[in-house]
Amino acid sequence: MMRGVFTARLTNIGFVFKVAGLCALISGCATQQLDLAPASYTEPWAPSLDSGMSTGAGGFSVPANPKVAELPPLPATDKGHVYRLDELIDIAQNQNSDTRIAWQQARQAALGVGMGEAVFLPMITASVIGGYQKTRSPLPYAIGDQQDIDTTESAVVPALALQWLIFDFGQRSALLEAARKNSYAANVMFNGMHQKLIYDVTRTYFQYGAALTQTKLAEQALRNSRQIQDAAEQRRKNGIATTVEVAMAQQQVAQSELRRVVTKNMERDAYQALLGAMGVSPSLAIKVGYSEDRALPKATSAPTEKMIKLALSQRPDVLASYAATEAAMAGIKATEADFLPKVYLGGAVAGGNGRFDIQGLPAVGPQMSSSSILLGVSMPIYDGGIRAARVKEAESRAAVAAEDFKKTQELAAREIVLAANMLSSALESYQAALSLVKMSAITYDAALESYRSGVGTITMANETANGLLSAKQMSTDAYAASLVAAANLAFVMGQMTRSPEDLVSVKSTTAGSLY
Repeated sequence: MMRGVFTARLTNIGFVFKVAGLCALISGCATQQLDLAPASYTEPWAPSLDSGMSTGAGGFSVPANPKVAELPPLPATDKGHVYRLDELIDIAQNQNSDTRIAWQQARQAALGVGMGEAVFLPMITASVIGGYQKTRSPLPYAIGDQQDIDTTESAVVPALALQWLIFDFGQRSALLEAARKNSYAANVMFNGMHQKLIYDVTRTYFQYGAALTQTKLAEQALRNSRQIQDAAEQRRKNGIATTVEVAMAQQQVAQSELRRVVTKNMERDAYQALLGAMGVSPSLAIKVGYSEDRALPKATSAPTEKMIKLALSQRPDVLASYAATEAAMAGIKATEADFLPKVYLGGAVAGGNGRFDIQGLPAVGPQMSSSSILLGVSMPIYDGGIRAARVKEAESRAAVAAEDFKKTQELAAREIVLAANMLSSALESYQAALSLVKMSAITYDAALESYRSGVGTITMANETANGLLSAKQMSTDAYAASLVAAANLAFVMGQMTRSPEDLVSVKSTTAGSLY
Protein backbone atom coordinates (compact mmCIF):
# COMPACT_ATOMS: atom_id res chain seq x y z
CA MET A 1 0.00 0.00 0.00
CA MET A 2 2.71 2.45 0.99
CA ARG A 3 4.59 1.64 -2.19
CA GLY A 4 1.58 2.64 -4.31
CA VAL A 5 1.10 5.93 -2.48
CA PHE A 6 4.82 6.74 -2.72
CA THR A 7 4.83 5.98 -6.44
CA ALA A 8 1.84 8.28 -6.98
CA ARG A 9 3.55 11.10 -5.11
CA LEU A 10 6.72 10.72 -7.16
CA THR A 11 4.62 10.89 -10.30
CA ASN A 12 2.98 14.14 -9.12
CA ILE A 13 6.34 15.69 -8.21
CA GLY A 14 7.75 14.81 -11.61
CA PHE A 15 4.77 16.36 -13.33
CA VAL A 16 5.24 19.59 -11.34
CA PHE A 17 8.91 19.81 -12.38
CA LYS A 18 7.99 19.25 -16.03
CA VAL A 19 5.44 22.08 -15.93
CA ALA A 20 7.93 24.40 -14.23
CA GLY A 21 10.58 23.64 -16.85
CA LEU A 22 8.13 24.31 -19.67
CA CYS A 23 7.18 27.68 -18.13
CA ALA A 24 10.84 28.64 -17.85
CA LEU A 25 11.40 27.73 -21.48
CA ILE A 26 8.41 29.79 -22.63
CA SER A 27 9.43 32.82 -20.58
CA GLY A 28 12.86 32.76 -22.19
CA CYS A 29 11.32 33.18 -25.64
CA ALA A 30 10.28 36.77 -24.90
CA THR A 31 13.78 38.18 -24.38
CA GLN A 32 15.09 36.31 -27.40
CA GLN A 33 12.99 38.59 -29.62
CA LEU A 34 15.51 41.38 -28.96
CA ASP A 35 17.41 39.87 -31.87
CA LEU A 36 14.82 41.50 -34.14
CA ALA A 37 16.02 44.99 -33.08
CA PRO A 38 19.28 46.64 -34.22
CA ALA A 39 22.33 45.31 -32.39
CA SER A 40 23.48 48.83 -31.46
CA TYR A 41 22.24 52.40 -31.64
CA THR A 42 25.12 53.21 -34.00
CA GLU A 43 24.83 50.23 -36.35
CA PRO A 44 22.27 49.91 -39.17
CA TRP A 45 19.50 47.37 -38.95
CA ALA A 46 19.28 44.65 -41.57
CA PRO A 47 16.78 41.80 -41.81
CA SER A 48 17.98 38.27 -41.17
CA LEU A 49 18.76 36.07 -44.13
CA ASP A 50 16.06 33.54 -43.22
CA SER A 51 13.32 36.21 -43.14
CA GLY A 52 12.97 36.16 -46.91
CA MET A 53 13.33 39.96 -47.15
CA SER A 54 15.79 41.84 -49.31
CA THR A 55 18.87 42.95 -47.38
CA GLY A 56 18.99 46.36 -49.07
CA ALA A 57 21.96 48.18 -50.54
CA GLY A 58 23.97 48.32 -47.32
CA GLY A 59 24.57 51.08 -44.84
CA PHE A 60 21.43 52.60 -43.38
CA SER A 61 19.31 51.78 -46.42
CA VAL A 62 16.12 49.80 -45.88
CA PRO A 63 15.00 46.75 -47.85
CA ALA A 64 12.73 47.48 -50.77
CA ASN A 65 9.11 46.37 -50.70
CA PRO A 66 7.55 46.26 -54.18
CA LYS A 67 4.04 46.34 -52.71
CA VAL A 68 4.35 49.96 -51.58
CA ALA A 69 5.47 51.01 -55.07
CA GLU A 70 2.16 50.05 -56.67
CA LEU A 71 0.53 53.38 -57.57
CA PRO A 72 -3.22 53.70 -58.15
CA PRO A 73 -4.29 53.65 -61.80
CA LEU A 74 -4.52 56.94 -63.67
CA PRO A 75 -8.00 58.35 -64.26
CA ALA A 76 -9.50 57.75 -67.67
CA THR A 77 -8.74 60.86 -69.72
CA ASP A 78 -8.76 61.83 -73.38
CA LYS A 79 -5.35 63.03 -74.54
CA GLY A 80 -6.88 65.07 -77.33
CA HIS A 81 -9.50 66.75 -75.14
CA VAL A 82 -8.91 70.18 -73.62
CA TYR A 83 -10.20 70.10 -70.04
CA ARG A 84 -12.05 73.06 -68.58
CA LEU A 85 -12.16 74.06 -64.95
CA ASP A 86 -15.40 72.23 -64.14
CA GLU A 87 -14.04 69.03 -65.68
CA LEU A 88 -10.87 69.27 -63.63
CA ILE A 89 -12.94 69.72 -60.48
CA ASP A 90 -15.03 66.68 -61.38
CA ILE A 91 -11.88 64.57 -61.77
CA ALA A 92 -10.59 65.85 -58.43
CA GLN A 93 -13.81 65.00 -56.61
CA ASN A 94 -13.58 61.44 -57.91
CA GLN A 95 -9.84 60.93 -57.43
CA ASN A 96 -8.78 62.95 -54.39
CA SER A 97 -8.22 60.86 -51.26
CA ASP A 98 -9.38 63.66 -48.95
CA THR A 99 -12.98 63.29 -50.10
CA ARG A 100 -12.88 59.53 -49.49
CA ILE A 101 -11.40 60.04 -46.03
CA ALA A 102 -14.07 62.61 -45.13
CA TRP A 103 -16.77 60.26 -46.45
CA GLN A 104 -15.53 57.36 -44.34
CA GLN A 105 -15.32 59.61 -41.28
CA ALA A 106 -18.93 60.66 -41.83
CA ARG A 107 -19.94 57.00 -42.12
CA GLN A 108 -18.10 56.17 -38.91
CA ALA A 109 -19.92 58.96 -37.09
CA ALA A 110 -23.25 57.73 -38.46
CA LEU A 111 -22.48 54.22 -37.19
CA GLY A 112 -21.79 55.78 -33.80
CA VAL A 113 -25.37 57.04 -33.78
CA GLY A 114 -26.59 53.55 -34.62
CA MET A 115 -24.60 52.06 -31.76
CA GLY A 116 -25.95 54.75 -29.44
CA GLU A 117 -29.49 53.73 -30.34
CA ALA A 118 -28.70 50.03 -29.94
CA VAL A 119 -27.86 50.37 -26.24
CA PHE A 120 -31.55 51.03 -25.53
CA LEU A 121 -32.35 47.46 -26.61
CA PRO A 122 -31.80 44.28 -24.59
CA MET A 123 -28.74 42.11 -25.11
CA ILE A 124 -29.33 38.39 -25.59
CA THR A 125 -26.40 36.03 -25.30
CA ALA A 126 -26.26 32.35 -26.12
CA SER A 127 -23.52 30.18 -24.66
CA VAL A 128 -22.62 26.53 -24.47
CA ILE A 129 -20.26 25.08 -21.89
CA GLY A 130 -18.92 21.58 -22.27
CA GLY A 131 -16.28 19.63 -20.46
CA TYR A 132 -14.72 16.26 -19.91
CA GLN A 133 -12.75 15.07 -16.89
CA LYS A 134 -10.96 11.81 -16.19
CA THR A 135 -9.51 11.01 -12.77
CA ARG A 136 -7.35 8.09 -11.58
CA SER A 137 -7.09 7.59 -7.83
CA PRO A 138 -4.92 4.96 -6.09
CA LEU A 139 -6.76 2.50 -3.85
CA PRO A 140 -5.59 2.19 -0.25
CA TYR A 141 -5.78 -1.56 -0.65
CA ALA A 142 -5.25 -3.55 -3.80
CA ILE A 143 -8.30 -5.44 -4.98
CA GLY A 144 -6.83 -8.29 -6.88
CA ASP A 145 -4.72 -6.79 -9.65
CA GLN A 146 -6.62 -3.49 -9.43
CA GLN A 147 -4.57 -0.81 -7.64
CA ASP A 148 -6.32 2.30 -9.10
CA ILE A 149 -9.88 3.35 -9.76
CA ASP A 150 -10.82 5.45 -12.82
CA THR A 151 -13.72 7.91 -12.92
CA THR A 152 -14.90 9.94 -15.93
CA GLU A 153 -17.35 12.80 -16.06
CA SER A 154 -18.68 14.83 -19.00
CA ALA A 155 -21.32 17.52 -19.30
CA VAL A 156 -22.81 19.96 -21.82
CA VAL A 157 -24.73 23.01 -20.54
CA PRO A 158 -26.41 25.33 -23.10
CA ALA A 159 -27.71 28.65 -21.78
CA LEU A 160 -29.56 31.71 -23.02
CA ALA A 161 -29.08 34.95 -21.05
CA LEU A 162 -30.81 38.34 -21.29
CA GLN A 163 -29.47 41.69 -20.06
CA TRP A 164 -31.47 44.89 -20.35
CA LEU A 165 -30.75 48.26 -18.84
CA ILE A 166 -34.22 49.68 -18.31
CA PHE A 167 -33.55 53.09 -16.77
CA ASP A 168 -30.37 55.12 -16.27
CA PHE A 169 -31.60 58.69 -15.69
CA GLY A 170 -30.78 59.89 -19.20
CA GLN A 171 -27.19 58.72 -19.55
CA ARG A 172 -27.79 56.79 -22.76
CA SER A 173 -29.88 59.64 -24.16
CA ALA A 174 -27.04 62.08 -23.49
CA LEU A 175 -24.52 59.80 -25.18
CA LEU A 176 -26.87 59.39 -28.15
CA GLU A 177 -27.25 63.16 -28.41
CA ALA A 178 -23.46 63.56 -28.42
CA ALA A 179 -23.17 60.93 -31.17
CA ARG A 180 -25.78 62.74 -33.27
CA LYS A 181 -23.93 66.04 -32.90
CA ASN A 182 -20.67 64.38 -33.90
CA SER A 183 -22.38 62.83 -36.92
CA TYR A 184 -23.72 66.23 -37.94
CA ALA A 185 -20.24 67.73 -37.61
CA ALA A 186 -18.75 64.95 -39.74
CA ASN A 187 -21.39 65.47 -42.44
CA VAL A 188 -20.78 69.21 -42.46
CA MET A 189 -17.02 68.71 -42.71
CA PHE A 190 -17.59 66.30 -45.60
CA ASN A 191 -19.26 69.11 -47.54
CA GLY A 192 -16.56 71.45 -46.32
CA MET A 193 -13.88 69.15 -47.70
CA HIS A 194 -15.53 69.30 -51.12
CA GLN A 195 -15.66 73.10 -50.87
CA LYS A 196 -11.95 73.19 -50.04
CA LEU A 197 -11.20 70.84 -52.92
CA ILE A 198 -13.12 73.05 -55.35
CA TYR A 199 -11.23 76.09 -54.09
CA ASP A 200 -7.81 74.41 -54.25
CA VAL A 201 -8.36 73.23 -57.82
CA THR A 202 -9.71 76.64 -58.83
CA ARG A 203 -6.79 78.47 -57.22
CA THR A 204 -4.11 76.28 -58.79
CA TYR A 205 -5.95 76.39 -62.13
CA PHE A 206 -5.75 80.19 -62.24
CA GLN A 207 -2.13 80.12 -61.11
CA TYR A 208 -1.32 77.63 -63.85
CA GLY A 209 -3.10 79.87 -66.33
CA ALA A 210 -0.96 82.78 -65.16
CA ALA A 211 2.15 80.66 -65.66
CA LEU A 212 1.03 79.84 -69.21
CA THR A 213 0.58 83.54 -69.91
CA GLN A 214 3.98 84.33 -68.41
CA THR A 215 5.56 81.82 -70.77
CA LYS A 216 3.84 83.47 -73.73
CA LEU A 217 5.03 86.88 -72.56
CA ALA A 218 8.58 85.60 -72.22
CA GLU A 219 8.43 84.23 -75.75
CA GLN A 220 7.08 87.56 -77.00
CA ALA A 221 9.85 89.40 -75.16
CA LEU A 222 12.38 87.12 -76.84
CA ARG A 223 10.94 88.05 -80.23
CA ASN A 224 11.08 91.75 -79.32
CA SER A 225 14.73 91.37 -78.30
CA ARG A 226 15.52 89.73 -81.60
CA GLN A 227 13.85 92.62 -83.42
CA ILE A 228 16.15 95.01 -81.57
CA GLN A 229 19.10 92.79 -82.44
CA ASP A 230 18.10 92.79 -86.11
CA ALA A 231 17.82 96.57 -86.02
CA ALA A 232 21.27 96.87 -84.43
CA GLU A 233 22.86 94.58 -86.99
CA GLN A 234 21.17 96.51 -89.82
CA ARG A 235 22.48 99.80 -88.42
CA ARG A 236 25.94 98.28 -88.20
CA LYS A 237 25.78 97.25 -91.84
CA ASN A 238 24.87 100.83 -92.66
CA GLY A 239 27.83 102.05 -90.62
CA ILE A 240 25.68 103.74 -87.99
CA ALA A 241 25.80 101.31 -85.02
CA THR A 242 28.90 100.22 -83.17
CA THR A 243 30.04 96.77 -82.11
CA VAL A 244 29.05 97.61 -78.54
CA GLU A 245 25.46 98.23 -79.60
CA VAL A 246 25.30 94.87 -81.36
CA ALA A 247 26.80 93.16 -78.30
CA MET A 248 24.24 94.85 -76.05
CA ALA A 249 21.44 93.66 -78.35
CA GLN A 250 22.81 90.11 -78.24
CA GLN A 251 23.01 90.33 -74.45
CA GLN A 252 19.37 91.36 -74.35
CA VAL A 253 18.45 88.31 -76.48
CA ALA A 254 20.37 86.02 -74.09
CA GLN A 255 18.59 87.53 -71.10
CA SER A 256 15.23 87.07 -72.79
CA GLU A 257 16.07 83.43 -73.55
CA LEU A 258 16.93 82.91 -69.88
CA ARG A 259 13.61 84.44 -68.85
CA ARG A 260 11.81 82.09 -71.22
CA VAL A 261 13.52 79.05 -69.71
CA VAL A 262 12.73 80.20 -66.16
CA THR A 263 9.07 80.88 -66.92
CA LYS A 264 8.76 77.52 -68.69
CA ASN A 265 10.04 75.82 -65.56
CA MET A 266 7.56 77.80 -63.46
CA GLU A 267 4.82 76.64 -65.81
CA ARG A 268 5.76 73.01 -65.19
CA ASP A 269 5.77 73.60 -61.43
CA ALA A 270 2.32 75.21 -61.62
CA TYR A 271 1.05 72.22 -63.60
CA GLN A 272 2.27 69.84 -60.91
CA ALA A 273 0.62 72.03 -58.26
CA LEU A 274 -2.66 71.69 -60.17
CA LEU A 275 -2.31 67.90 -60.34
CA GLY A 276 -1.49 67.85 -56.63
CA ALA A 277 -4.63 69.81 -55.79
CA MET A 278 -6.64 67.38 -57.89
CA GLY A 279 -5.09 64.43 -56.07
CA VAL A 280 -3.96 62.58 -59.19
CA SER A 281 -0.64 61.09 -60.21
CA PRO A 282 2.12 63.57 -61.15
CA SER A 283 2.68 61.56 -64.32
CA LEU A 284 -0.81 62.38 -65.65
CA ALA A 285 -0.63 64.33 -68.92
CA ILE A 286 -3.73 66.31 -69.87
CA LYS A 287 -4.43 69.46 -71.83
CA VAL A 288 -5.78 72.30 -69.73
CA GLY A 289 -7.84 75.00 -71.37
CA TYR A 290 -7.32 78.52 -70.05
CA SER A 291 -8.68 81.79 -71.35
CA GLU A 292 -7.94 85.34 -70.25
CA ASP A 293 -11.35 86.76 -71.04
CA ARG A 294 -13.02 85.92 -67.72
CA ALA A 295 -14.94 88.79 -66.23
CA LEU A 296 -13.59 90.09 -62.95
CA PRO A 297 -15.89 91.14 -60.10
CA LYS A 298 -16.47 94.76 -59.33
CA ALA A 299 -14.68 96.49 -56.50
CA THR A 300 -16.26 95.80 -53.11
CA SER A 301 -16.44 97.65 -49.85
CA ALA A 302 -15.75 96.25 -46.40
CA PRO A 303 -18.23 93.53 -45.35
CA THR A 304 -20.93 94.55 -42.94
CA GLU A 305 -21.66 92.78 -39.67
CA LYS A 306 -24.87 91.38 -41.13
CA MET A 307 -23.03 89.81 -44.04
CA ILE A 308 -20.36 88.37 -41.76
CA LYS A 309 -23.05 86.74 -39.61
CA LEU A 310 -24.69 85.33 -42.72
CA ALA A 311 -21.39 83.86 -43.86
CA LEU A 312 -20.61 82.41 -40.43
CA SER A 313 -23.98 80.67 -40.37
CA GLN A 314 -22.99 78.57 -43.39
CA ARG A 315 -19.26 78.03 -42.83
CA PRO A 316 -18.65 74.27 -42.42
CA ASP A 317 -15.82 74.68 -39.92
CA VAL A 318 -17.87 77.03 -37.73
CA LEU A 319 -20.89 74.74 -37.81
CA ALA A 320 -18.76 71.69 -37.01
CA SER A 321 -17.08 73.48 -34.12
CA TYR A 322 -20.45 74.48 -32.69
CA ALA A 323 -21.70 70.89 -33.00
CA ALA A 324 -18.59 69.71 -31.13
CA THR A 325 -19.45 72.16 -28.34
CA GLU A 326 -22.98 70.75 -28.08
CA ALA A 327 -21.60 67.20 -28.04
CA ALA A 328 -19.28 68.15 -25.18
CA MET A 329 -22.21 69.59 -23.22
CA ALA A 330 -24.09 66.32 -23.70
CA GLY A 331 -21.02 64.53 -22.37
CA ILE A 332 -21.39 66.43 -19.08
CA LYS A 333 -24.94 65.11 -18.68
CA ALA A 334 -23.74 61.58 -19.36
CA THR A 335 -21.07 61.73 -16.66
CA GLU A 336 -23.44 63.31 -14.12
CA ALA A 337 -25.80 60.36 -14.58
CA ASP A 338 -23.15 58.08 -13.05
CA PHE A 339 -24.16 59.42 -9.62
CA LEU A 340 -27.71 58.08 -10.05
CA PRO A 341 -28.95 54.47 -9.81
CA LYS A 342 -29.55 52.18 -12.75
CA VAL A 343 -32.40 49.73 -13.09
CA TYR A 344 -31.75 46.59 -15.06
CA LEU A 345 -33.50 43.38 -15.96
CA GLY A 346 -31.79 40.04 -16.29
CA GLY A 347 -32.90 36.56 -17.17
CA ALA A 348 -31.45 33.20 -18.08
CA VAL A 349 -32.60 29.82 -19.36
CA ALA A 350 -30.20 26.88 -19.11
CA GLY A 351 -30.24 23.14 -19.50
CA GLY A 352 -27.66 20.43 -18.96
CA ASN A 353 -26.71 16.93 -20.00
CA GLY A 354 -24.13 15.09 -17.92
CA ARG A 355 -22.58 11.65 -17.58
CA PHE A 356 -20.76 10.22 -14.59
CA ASP A 357 -18.95 6.89 -14.96
CA ILE A 358 -17.08 4.96 -12.25
CA GLN A 359 -15.02 2.01 -13.29
CA GLY A 360 -16.95 -1.15 -12.72
CA LEU A 361 -20.28 0.59 -11.94
CA PRO A 362 -23.22 1.58 -14.17
CA ALA A 363 -22.95 5.10 -15.68
CA VAL A 364 -25.16 7.90 -14.37
CA GLY A 365 -26.54 10.52 -16.82
CA PRO A 366 -28.32 13.34 -14.96
CA GLN A 367 -30.28 15.96 -16.89
CA MET A 368 -31.25 19.35 -15.53
CA SER A 369 -32.80 22.65 -16.58
CA SER A 370 -33.26 26.04 -14.95
CA SER A 371 -34.73 29.45 -15.67
CA SER A 372 -34.57 32.74 -13.83
CA ILE A 373 -35.55 36.39 -14.14
CA LEU A 374 -34.07 39.21 -12.09
CA LEU A 375 -34.88 42.87 -11.58
CA GLY A 376 -32.11 44.83 -9.97
CA VAL A 377 -31.02 48.31 -8.99
CA SER A 378 -27.37 49.34 -9.04
CA MET A 379 -26.27 52.38 -7.05
CA PRO A 380 -22.57 53.25 -6.74
CA ILE A 381 -21.80 54.60 -3.28
CA TYR A 382 -18.06 55.16 -3.14
CA ASP A 383 -15.43 55.08 -5.86
CA GLY A 384 -12.65 57.27 -4.54
CA GLY A 385 -13.82 60.35 -6.45
CA ILE A 386 -13.58 58.82 -9.92
CA ARG A 387 -17.07 59.94 -10.94
CA ALA A 388 -16.49 63.47 -9.71
CA ALA A 389 -13.22 63.59 -11.62
CA ARG A 390 -14.99 62.42 -14.77
CA VAL A 391 -17.54 65.21 -14.41
CA LYS A 392 -14.76 67.77 -14.00
CA GLU A 393 -13.00 66.33 -17.03
CA ALA A 394 -16.20 66.55 -19.10
CA GLU A 395 -16.72 70.14 -17.99
CA SER A 396 -13.14 70.96 -18.96
CA ARG A 397 -13.65 69.40 -22.39
CA ALA A 398 -16.82 71.43 -22.84
CA ALA A 399 -14.95 74.60 -21.89
CA VAL A 400 -12.19 73.79 -24.38
CA ALA A 401 -14.79 73.11 -27.09
CA ALA A 402 -16.50 76.43 -26.34
CA GLU A 403 -13.21 78.33 -26.56
CA ASP A 404 -12.32 76.48 -29.75
CA PHE A 405 -15.66 77.49 -31.24
CA LYS A 406 -15.05 81.10 -30.26
CA LYS A 407 -11.59 80.98 -31.79
CA THR A 408 -12.91 79.39 -35.00
CA GLN A 409 -15.66 82.00 -35.22
CA GLU A 410 -13.25 84.91 -34.80
CA LEU A 411 -10.79 83.43 -37.27
CA ALA A 412 -13.54 82.92 -39.85
CA ALA A 413 -14.72 86.53 -39.47
CA ARG A 414 -11.15 87.77 -39.87
CA GLU A 415 -10.69 85.63 -42.97
CA ILE A 416 -13.81 87.15 -44.52
CA VAL A 417 -12.59 90.71 -43.95
CA LEU A 418 -9.08 89.91 -45.20
CA ALA A 419 -10.46 88.14 -48.28
CA ALA A 420 -12.57 91.19 -49.15
CA ASN A 421 -9.55 93.47 -48.70
CA MET A 422 -7.42 91.15 -50.80
CA LEU A 423 -9.94 91.20 -53.63
CA SER A 424 -10.15 95.00 -53.58
CA SER A 425 -6.37 95.33 -53.61
CA ALA A 426 -6.03 92.81 -56.45
CA LEU A 427 -8.61 94.62 -58.57
CA GLU A 428 -6.93 97.98 -57.99
CA SER A 429 -3.55 96.48 -58.85
CA TYR A 430 -4.94 95.03 -62.05
CA GLN A 431 -6.37 98.37 -63.17
CA ALA A 432 -3.06 100.08 -62.43
CA ALA A 433 -1.19 97.35 -64.30
CA LEU A 434 -3.41 97.80 -67.36
CA SER A 435 -2.54 101.49 -67.49
CA LEU A 436 1.13 100.66 -67.08
CA VAL A 437 0.99 98.13 -69.94
CA LYS A 438 -0.67 100.68 -72.20
CA MET A 439 1.94 103.37 -71.54
CA SER A 440 4.84 100.89 -71.69
CA ALA A 441 3.69 99.63 -75.09
CA ILE A 442 3.58 103.18 -76.46
CA THR A 443 7.03 103.90 -75.05
CA TYR A 444 8.49 100.69 -76.47
CA ASP A 445 7.08 101.23 -79.95
CA ALA A 446 8.40 104.80 -79.99
CA ALA A 447 11.85 103.79 -78.73
CA LEU A 448 12.17 100.95 -81.24
CA GLU A 449 11.09 103.15 -84.13
CA SER A 450 13.48 105.89 -83.02
CA TYR A 451 16.35 103.44 -82.85
CA ARG A 452 15.57 102.09 -86.29
CA SER A 453 15.52 105.66 -87.61
CA GLY A 454 18.91 106.38 -86.08
CA VAL A 455 17.62 108.85 -83.49
CA GLY A 456 17.29 106.74 -80.33
CA THR A 457 19.83 104.57 -78.56
CA ILE A 458 19.89 100.83 -78.07
CA THR A 459 20.00 101.33 -74.32
CA MET A 460 16.65 103.11 -74.47
CA ALA A 461 15.23 100.37 -76.71
CA ASN A 462 16.35 97.64 -74.31
CA GLU A 463 15.05 99.50 -71.27
CA THR A 464 11.63 100.05 -72.82
CA ALA A 465 11.49 96.39 -73.91
CA ASN A 466 12.24 95.27 -70.37
CA GLY A 467 9.72 97.76 -69.03
CA LEU A 468 7.00 96.45 -71.35
CA LEU A 469 7.73 92.86 -70.32
CA SER A 470 7.65 93.78 -66.64
CA ALA A 471 4.34 95.64 -67.07
CA LYS A 472 2.73 92.71 -68.87
CA GLN A 473 3.98 90.29 -66.21
CA MET A 474 2.54 92.46 -63.45
CA SER A 475 -0.74 92.69 -65.34
CA THR A 476 -0.87 88.90 -65.68
CA ASP A 477 -0.08 88.39 -62.01
CA ALA A 478 -2.68 90.97 -60.97
CA TYR A 479 -5.32 89.37 -63.19
CA ALA A 480 -4.65 85.90 -61.76
CA ALA A 481 -4.53 87.34 -58.23
CA SER A 482 -7.95 88.92 -58.79
CA LEU A 483 -9.40 85.59 -59.90
CA VAL A 484 -7.84 83.77 -56.95
CA ALA A 485 -9.03 86.48 -54.56
CA ALA A 486 -12.58 86.16 -55.90
CA ALA A 487 -12.42 82.39 -55.40
CA ASN A 488 -10.99 82.86 -51.92
CA LEU A 489 -13.78 85.26 -50.97
CA ALA A 490 -16.42 82.77 -52.11
CA PHE A 491 -14.64 80.03 -50.16
CA VAL A 492 -14.38 81.90 -46.86
CA MET A 493 -18.02 82.97 -47.25
CA GLY A 494 -19.01 79.30 -47.40
CA GLN A 495 -20.36 79.62 -50.95
CA MET A 496 -17.81 77.55 -52.86
CA THR A 497 -20.46 74.89 -53.35
CA ARG A 498 -20.63 74.41 -57.11
CA SER A 499 -18.22 73.68 -59.92
CA PRO A 500 -19.64 75.04 -63.20
CA GLU A 501 -17.40 76.46 -65.91
CA ASP A 502 -18.60 79.96 -65.07
CA LEU A 503 -17.53 79.55 -61.47
CA VAL A 504 -15.81 82.90 -61.47
CA SER A 505 -18.95 84.68 -62.59
CA VAL A 506 -20.78 83.09 -59.67
CA LYS A 507 -18.04 84.40 -57.38
CA SER A 508 -18.29 87.77 -59.04
CA THR A 509 -22.00 87.94 -58.30
CA THR A 510 -21.32 86.82 -54.75
CA ALA A 511 -18.62 89.40 -54.23
CA GLY A 512 -20.73 92.16 -55.70
CA SER A 513 -23.98 91.38 -53.91
CA LEU A 514 -22.79 90.60 -50.41
CA TYR A 515 -21.68 94.10 -49.55
